[in-house]
Formats: sequence, structure tokens, C-alpha cells
Amino acid sequence: MPERLQKLIAQAGLASRRQAEAWIADGRVLVNGTVSQLGDRADLAHDNIIVNGRKLSVAEEKITVLLNKPRGYISTLKDPQGRDLVTDLVADLQQRLFPIGRLDYNTEGLLLLTNDGDLSQRLSHPRHHVEKTYLVKVRGSLTEQKICSLRDGILLNDGKTQPARVANVRNGRATSWFELTIREGRNRQVRRMCEAVDLQVVRLKRVRIGFLELGNVATGRYRILTSQEVDKLKKLVQIKKQPPPFNEGIGTPMSGR
Repeated sequence: MPERLQKLIAQAGLASRRQAEAWIADGRVLVNGTVSQLGDRADLAHDNIIVNGRKLSVAEEKITVLLNKPRGYISTLKDPQGRDLVTDLVADLQQRLFPIGRLDYNTEGLLLLTNDGDLSQRLSHPRHHVEKTYLVKVRGSLTEQKICSLRDGILLNDGKTQPARVANVRNGRATSWFELTIREGRNRQVRRMCEAVDLQVVRLKRVRIGFLELGNVATGRYRILTSQEVDKLKKLVQIKKQPPPFNEGIGTPMSGR
């Protein structure tokens, strides 16, 4: 049965649907020797599909892994500057994985990688509002006024952010630590939110996505999600109803480092 090319490529675990659409638009996908166009359909049982010079074959086993990304790694499949890639850290797996979303070069922590294009697309789509929690270290003191600003939403150059949750605040003499939970995935969002309230981020680590926690996974290591966890993720991203707003209570600053 013919399917859209981007869906076949995603099902084969080569890339997300968005990346597959970009490959099609760039003329990197051939069907029976002809350069394909966006919207084209094909059938793996009858058509010869070539993606980036390689024949598209039957989909491989789908897996999703939870990686503890170190600082100094790029969350893309290639880098013109030759920097280390997060995919290098899962190179011992047979499946070719790609990251779901991104973490900045200097941001560490929980990053999901998969060869399931549908799961990647749904988790990355903003309508699902999957919560992401970061452990943030900043220079300066996180005052109650700044907590209120983060909680209510920050006006950035690409629009106002959704309300965030602030918890476990520890103010020290020179630096402060806190947990920040957001539902969006804008570029450098946490850093920009902090900068907007005159806080400079010196360390940023993602510790939770939805119900998944980083736990005791060591830096640079990964674990494969169980089938139960994958099923729970799929159920999570199929929820279309807008979730209720955060409880508007704010975190209480505590003394500490």
C-alpha cells in the first residue's frame, strides 16, 4: 500500500519526518530512478526507494534510549566543525538513532534518541506540551520577584513564554540553584528566560522529560527504555487536550550554596 515517502523514511528509522521532508525537498530521495517531490507516495513492496544513495529497506526494530548528554556534544547527526556528536555515544547500538529535540552544546543531561520517526515527531510537536525539568545554576540571587516573573511568563523576542514552575531554590552568596520546569522547547529558552531577569546561567542540566528521570545514568552513558516506558510515552503524546495551568504557588527560597 503506497505511503508518503517521509513516513516510510521515518518508519525505517533513518530520520524524523521533518528531516525526511527536508531530504525530499533537497532532491536526496529517488523513487524508481526519479527524484521525488514532497507529497509523493511509494510502496516498499514494489518501488525502489533510494535515500542519500542507499536503498530503503524494511524497518528495523524500534528502540528509544535515554542518554545523559555531557557538555561539549552536539545534538545533531553531523557537524561541519567536526565537534563530538551525541550519536557517537550510542554508536555501539546496531540501530541508527537520532535525537528527539536538542540540547545546546554547553547543556547537559537527559536527551532521548530513537529510530522511531513517529514517536520523535509527536514528542517534538509543541501541541503536546510535554514537561521538561532543568537543574539551573546561576550567578546572583533568585529573588521572589524573579521567581514570579518566571512563573508568570517572560516576554522574549519570539513571544511570551508559557508559565513555568520554579522549585527547590537554594540561594548562596555568589550563585543560586533551582529547578525550572517548562512545557515549550524554544531555542536556548531556559538561558534566555534567565537572562531576561538578570541571571547568568553557569550550568544547565535537564533532569526530567515527562515521567522520565535522569536517575543514576552516568554522564556519557545511556539506557534503553523498556517497552512499558515507550508505551507510556506514546500515550502521553497522544493527549490533545490543553493541560491545565501550573499551580500558581511559587517555590520558597532556601539557604544553601
